[in-house]
Amino acid sequence: MSVLTRTVLPVLLLGSLLTGCATHSDGTAPLNQRTWPICSLIGGLVGGGLGAIESAGWAGGGAALGILTGGLICYAQDGDEDEDGVFDRRDRCPDTPANTPVEHHGCPLPQYPASVKPAEPVHLEVITLSDAGDVLFAFNKSDLTPAARGQLDALMSKLQSADVVSVKVIGHTDSVGSDAYNQALSERRASSVAAYLLSQGLAPNKLTSEGKGESQPVADNETDEGRAKNRRVELHVNR
Repeated sequence: MSVLTRTVLPVLLLGSLLTGCATHSDGTAPLNQRTWPICSLIGGLVGGGLGAIESAGWAGGGAALGILTGGLICYAQDGDEDEDGVFDRRDRCPDTPANTPVEHHGCPLPQYPASVKPAEPVHLEVITLSDAGDVLFAFNKSDLTPAARGQLDALMSKLQSADVVSVKVIGHTDSVGSDAYNQALSERRASSVAAYLLSQGLAPNKLTSEGKGESQPVADNETDEGRAKNRRVELHVNR
């Protein structure tokens, strides 16, 4: 083996090895400008090993040459400022946010929204029971009157239908009394109706209740007739 061959061959082998380490086919960069000391160390080990193949005297020279060559090769590599795995020299989107999936040019991959199935249309039916017909509750009470229980009994077959998704019981009052008192009274009356429906076999997971107090009148609270219409319970039936 000639002197030229013994000199050039370790350098070529070392260059090929470090270039392969510095630039992976998938764009990752384990070795680059910031890690040139590691390249020098690898270069020294490789150069020394290749030199030792010839003789012990060549080992020291090969190691020195490997340290220099390895450091230069890695220092010449581009960095990866945005750490997306694509070298800056071919990164067309150099400021990609961290942890963003990128394509081979370093630009974010297109993101497609997950397909969402349209919600099924809900049919709402409002059934209103009010004091304008039979009185639902005794004055200032939340106990159902016999007439109110009779009206609810007549609705049970409809409320228990298989196509009913949910039933919300909403209580309302007239404007006699304070807002806070009427709010609490409407809640108690709605709960009383819901409890009766449960006792008659309506599924608990379909039933909710709430009170609106005097906040949603449907008639004039200045007249007896209007106040009677406002004292009501609504059943919001969703199908």
